[in-house]
Amino acid sequence: MKEYRQFIQRLILNYIVGSFLAVFVAGGIPMFMSININHTESLLLIAIIAGSLTVMAVCEFLFFMKQRNPIKKAFDNHFKNPKLTQSAYYQLLKFPELTAKRIMGPHLFGFSVPAASISLLLIYNGLLNFSYIYVVYASAASLIIASMHALIEYFLTIKAIQPVILFLNQNVSLPVLPLKSQIRVPINIKLGTAIVLIGIFPVILFLLSAQVKIQQVSGMNPSVFWKWAGVVLIITIGYSILISRIMAKDIEKPILQLQQMMGEVEKQNYIHMENVYTDEFSDLFNGFNKMIHELEKHDAKNKMMLESFLMVLSAALDARDKYTSGHSVRVADFSKGIGIKIDLPKDSIEALYKTALLHDIGKIGVPDNVLLKDGRLSDEEFNLIKAHPVIGENILKQVHPISEIADFLPGVRSHHERMDGKGYPDGLTGKEIPLFGRIIAVADSFDAMTSDRPYRKGMPQEKACHILHEGRGTQWDAKIVDQFIEFINESINKENVS
Repeated sequence: MKEYRQFIQRLILNYIVGSFLAVFVAGGIPMFMSININHTESLLLIAIIAGSLTVMAVCEFLFFMKQRNPIKKAFDNHFKNPKLTQSAYYQLLKFPELTAKRIMGPHLFGFSVPAASISLLLIYNGLLNFSYIYVVYASAASLIIASMHALIEYFLTIKAIQPVILFLNQNVSLPVLPLKSQIRVPINIKLGTAIVLIGIFPVILFLLSAQVKIQQVSGMNPSVFWKWAGVVLIITIGYSILISRIMAKDIEKPILQLQQMMGEVEKQNYIHMENVYTDEFSDLFNGFNKMIHELEKHDAKNKMMLESFLMVLSAALDARDKYTSGHSVRVADFSKGIGIKIDLPKDSIEALYKTALLHDIGKIGVPDNVLLKDGRLSDEEFNLIKAHPVIGENILKQVHPISEIADFLPGVRSHHERMDGKGYPDGLTGKEIPLFGRIIAVADSFDAMTSDRPYRKGMPQEKACHILHEGRGTQWDAKIVDQFIEFINESINKENVS
């Protein structure tokens, strides 16, 4: 496929560019300029380097073929096999790290070790006329160059994998394509390592080249040179580490803050971030705060729409029967009072109120001749009435997104259940009945007993409370009855005081 071909072509181009910059520019030119050798020795060194580079290239090619196989298999399979696709995805995420390892291994065993071994053998046989210590310097320089090459390739590969990951995200359907935490490289490690290597390695290369040149020109003892060079190296290393830590922290801190705030957004806790930054993070934080502001407005609008929807449904139900007008609102108020008495959280009290507002919404599905009948209901008619909790639940399930109304469903379905299991529609007992259902059952019964009907006048609140007390533990939850009676008595006392 086109995406795979472009990916491979980009990796090859990256390798060619990275090799040229690291091996020839950063390593080859300084070292060849540092030593004085004749034409024959130059040819021998070129032959050693060419042969070792060939071995290194073969090793890297074999490693590369192995590393790209999981990705190639998924593309060849056209992503029909989920396991192959997921394996390719994880391989892509690991590819920058694998690339760095692929370069370091062949550089060491395919280039440095063979080149050093052949050079030592030629010096021993008199074919190369310079000190053994130069081979040590060259080997050290080779490892430094390999590290620089690996660093270059690492960051180039990060760019190379991004179009392929984007292609997978947009075109491949899988249950989950998670980013494994063990694959992700923390930015403080990535940035810190890069800065340290960039700061130290050029200095070491310069010192190695300078030592060779100085020793050839003046014959200075290497130990004298390295005493001075050691101080330079220690200062350079310390300075590089310090700068890398400062820069990494400067970038890592706002990123961690953003991650933390995004976690709060997932919990629907909309917290504005204090913007104390003076670089591009300032724009990012301003954008985040603007997003939070828009989310708050959107959330408030949705909340108002939902509340309006609930009130409209409740009013539509009450409009069918003038004698039960206001019943849903009164039950909601009574339920809210119970929720406060039993110390429910604020969010739960709000959900309880809305559930109670909708508890009888299923009666919309009950025929008028049954719902509005003045006399005694037949068994068949009563069965139609008993179906209203299930009808109400089914009506509310049509609301989308369902998450906005999911908390209301158990209470709507269960508000006619009894503690002794003789209720409907499911015959639940005791604590099997959802809490909202147990609360609404008490509030609903109280309002039904105290409200006027065409065939009877509503009873006094004291008598209704007495009936609730007698039914505590059998028909209604005892604790909720006690708290409700206490709530009613407190309300009566407040009215008397007023």
